[in-house]
This record gives sequence, structure tokens and C-alpha cells, in this order.
Amino acid sequence: MVRWTFDWEGEPARLIAVQRNDYDAYLKLSRQRDARVRLRVPVALVTLATLLLAGILIAASAPSIGQWTALGVALAVLGVCGKVPDRPLLDRAVLRHGLEKLTSDIVLRALGSLGIAEINKALSKASKTTQADAIRFNAPIMRDGPGWRADVDLPLGVTVSDVVEKRDRLASGLRRPLGCVWPEPMHGQHPGRMVLWVGDTDMNTARQPAWPLRRGGQADIFKPIPFGTDQRGRLVALTLMFNSMLIGAMPRVGKTFSLKPLVLAMGLDPIVQAMVFELKGTGDLSFAEKFAHEYASGLDDETMRRALLALRALKAELVSHRSGVIASLPKDLCPENKVTRALAERVSLGLHPIGLIIDECQNLFSHPAFGAEAGELAEFIIRVGPAMGVFLILATQRPDKRSLPTGIAANVGIRFSLRVMGQTENDMILGTSMYQNGIRATTFTAEDKGIGYLVGVKTDPQIVKTFFFDAPTADQIAERARDLRIAAGRLSGHAAGQAPEHEAAHGFDLLKDIASVVPTGEAKVWSETVCARLAELRPEVYTGWEPEQLAAALAPHGIDTIQISRRIDGKQLNRRGIDRSHIAAVITDRNHNRPTG
Repeated sequence: MVRWTFDWEGEPARLIAVQRNDYDAYLKLSRQRDARVRLRVPVALVTLATLLLAGILIAASAPSIGQWTALGVALAVLGVCGKVPDRPLLDRAVLRHGLEKLTSDIVLRALGSLGIAEINKALSKASKTTQADAIRFNAPIMRDGPGWRADVDLPLGVTVSDVVEKRDRLASGLRRPLGCVWPEPMHGQHPGRMVLWVGDTDMNTARQPAWPLRRGGQADIFKPIPFGTDQRGRLVALTLMFNSMLIGAMPRVGKTFSLKPLVLAMGLDPIVQAMVFELKGTGDLSFAEKFAHEYASGLDDETMRRALLALRALKAELVSHRSGVIASLPKDLCPENKVTRALAERVSLGLHPIGLIIDECQNLFSHPAFGAEAGELAEFIIRVGPAMGVFLILATQRPDKRSLPTGIAANVGIRFSLRVMGQTENDMILGTSMYQNGIRATTFTAEDKGIGYLVGVKTDPQIVKTFFFDAPTADQIAERARDLRIAAGRLSGHAAGQAPEHEAAHGFDLLKDIASVVPTGEAKVWSETVCARLAELRPEVYTGWEPEQLAAALAPHGIDTIQISRRIDGKQLNRRGIDRSHIAAVITDRNHNRPTG
């Protein structure tokens, strides 16, 4: 009222006139203001006096109802007079998405926004009765953990995978963040039966509880170990014993971090012999050095060779030792011909669990010299090993036929896929037809780090967010794992400063072995001849070696194979081979530089 009485609204115009030195405009505006104020001041005084007098009379003599009525009218008038155009007194209600109740109308509205012809046809039919017949809710929509669950029968001819494919549009129709909306098929039902779970909070930002074994306690590899949480925040655990596992994803979405709870759980069970190979060379799993029986990190041929030797050693362990021991045990001790916890704890039997982890396994399986054999050995261990206490965990960021042999992909029991780019990669990791059935890791976004589909643990595939460990936390837990092993007398191998048993047991030196099978008088020899002689010398080591594998094994020593020409039966043949003088020179140099004492 004061602003109106003294014409404050015109002050900006008068200031502009002053800044522009426009005296004529300023004089006109000033005269206009003076005229307005002379008129408005008496009006304001009379109005105030009238209102004051009315207020005194009402307060002194009017009944209570009259007083309250007058107060209400006064507030309404003042509210209208004092309203601000861009801030209305009453506006639309603003509801937090996570707290808004999910209703059937909201679900139908969202389904109608997907652009699926059969759904639109069902929703456009005349009556609501017809809509209910076409899209049915098989149970009341209810709270399920930190969110809402709706069981929906989609129209005839519409599958859950059709809806999953348009999950982003469904989230838009529900007015929820993408990470809150999770449509899934219902196991054992027809392809049109959908379970729609809508969370209160985006899964990738929701607060996750700490790993149950982070502060203390031991793991039991024979029992489920904590791996992550689902959309509802419930613990998801898996059993590694009697299973092998495959983890796949595109780069930088949490694949290696998904390995950490598994590796640390193996470390926290003192009877487990952990063998960890990180074939990326960045040392992401270096904490395992504190307790692992064998550890290697690198992209070089020597690291690949060590991983191959570990696979060979595990096959030999299964064939030469474990199968015989298990077969010889009485039925009352081993009724199902499987390793039990009681048997594994008996050191004399040598049936302790062995877990081999290979991160970035595609670098091994696609290796020109070692890949084919490594793939065959891994497939054998996956098929035979779990019952005898040996399990394999593979992680890859390139799931294709060359990098992940089909025999491995077909026999792995537990599969975990984080974000992938296409249907082929999705089904290579999760299994054939998973994409068609609506289990699509392609729907995860770049923000969904550590979130993926877990298949093979429960009857239905699960969406899981794995537990996160930063480097200091992983190191602390690994130190505790080391202390547990020392206390149990189980620290061995790499963690104890010992050479890998399979290499120490074989006691072979490739260069010396070549020198022994290639006599001094034979200067140059084809690689295939050398491989054949090596296989006769040490069949447990060199059986199956090809010229390419020999070349790769010599490369770390700085020795290259050469082209050797021979005339056989009148024909000139050129093949790769070795020059014995190169082998002798490296051996001599190595012996000369070897420290004494």
C-alpha cells in the first residue's frame, strides 16, 4: 500500500531519465508522480482510518464468529492485494517421486506411452472393463521393500522383453528416474507376465550397506558369500564351491570391482588356495598378493605362460591326485563323491579348495601361442573341477567366440553381466536366448557402475549391485586374511615368498632343455622338431606345444625364431626355427651375470 501511495513503481523510469540526462522526460515523470501522490495520500488515509475504526468496533462489540469472519475476509483481501505474479499463493502440488504411491492408473498411463501397438489398442477400447480384460493386475499393487511392486499381465502378443526394450520410455511415463524402474519377466509364467518394481531411489545412487565381512569374521567357501544387493536393498549371496563363474562387461563399468568381494572372501577362508592372475597389468587385484598362493599381473608373454602353467597344474591335480583320493574314500566319509568341508580341512588328504581367478581372460584365450590350450584346459576344469573342490572365475571385457571359447561359455554355472553393448555379448555371458527372454544387460547406462544381471544363483535372474571396495579397504581386509592364514598355518606359495609349486616341481628351464635336445653340431633346427623333442624330454610340460608357442616362450629371453630353408626329397622348404648359438649365448650371459653366494 505504501508503494502504491507514493508511486514507487515509477521510480525506475525516473532513474533512467536521470541517467540519460533527459530533463524533459524527468520533469514529466516528476509532475505525474506529484499528481498521483496528491490524490493517493488522502485516499490511503481515509481507507486506513475506516479500516481502523471498523477493526476497533469489531474487536469491541462483535461476537466471536463475526470477529473470525472479519479476520478471514481481511486476510483474503490482503492476500489478493499483495500477491506476486511469479509466486502464486497456491500452486500445483509438488510430490517427491520416491514417495508417490504407484497405482494401476499410473501403470496403465506409462504402458500407454511406450508406443506398442497392442497396448495402445487395448487401452483405446471402449470401456474400462475391456481394458481390465486386456491388461490385468494379478495382485494388488503393494509395497515391496523400498519401492512398489505390480504384477501385470500384458495384452495378448506383447512380451515382457518388448517392455524391457523401452525401459527408458516406461520410466518417463512413470515420471521416475531410470534407475528406479525395473520390469522383469516372472519365472515359470507366460512371456506376457511382468513384474514391475518401482523403487523410491535410483539404484545407482541408493545407499548400500557395508560388506558383511568388512569389519570382521571369516568366510566359508562352502556356504553363500555376500556378493551385493538387489534393487530392494536385500543381500545377494552366492556359493563358489561346486560352481564356476563368468563375469563380463564392457570396459570401465565395474567388472574388476565385481571380482573383489569374491577374491577377498576366498582370502578370508584360510583353507582356500587362491590363485589370482590379473592379465591387464594395472594391479587392480594386487591386494591378493598378501594371501594368494599364486599371483601375477601383466600383459606380457611370461604372465600368460604362468597362467597357462597354473591351468595345466590344476588339470594334473584333478587327474593325478584328487580323482583317485575321492574314489578311495569310504562312502560314509564321502557319500556323494564330493569334497566336503570336513574333508577339505584334513591336510593329509590334500583336498583343500582351490580357486583360480583370471581377470581379462580374453588376453589369454586369444594369445597366439597359449590360447588354444588354455581354452581347452579351462573348459576341462569347469566341467570336472567343481565336484573335486577346484573352481574357476573368469572375467572378460571382450565376450566373443575368439576371446571366450564356446565350450567355456556353455558350461559355466554362475554368470554375471554388467553393461554390454549388444545382444551377442549379452547372450555370450548370460546364456543363449536371455536377450530374447527380456534379460538384457544392454539396458544399463554408463551411470550403472557395478550393476548387472546375475544368473545361475536363484531360479530367476537377479539384478545386483556389487559391493564397492576402494584400495585401502581391500588392503585392510587382505591383511586380515593373511593373519588368518598365518594363524591356521595355511600361508603358502606367493604370499609366503615361495616359487609356484607347479614350476618348482617340474624344475625345468626352457633354454637348458632346448640345449639338451639340440646337440652342438646341429646349428639350426626347425621349431616343430624342437617341440617334438621337448615333448619327449618332459611330456608333462611340453606336450601339445606348437612352433608358435615355442616362439612366444622364447620372446621374453630376447630370442627370435628365424627362417630356415631345407631341401627334402628335391623340394626346398622354408620354416621357422631356432639358431642354437642364440640359445647358448643367452645361457652363457645369464650364468655370467648370476649373483654368487
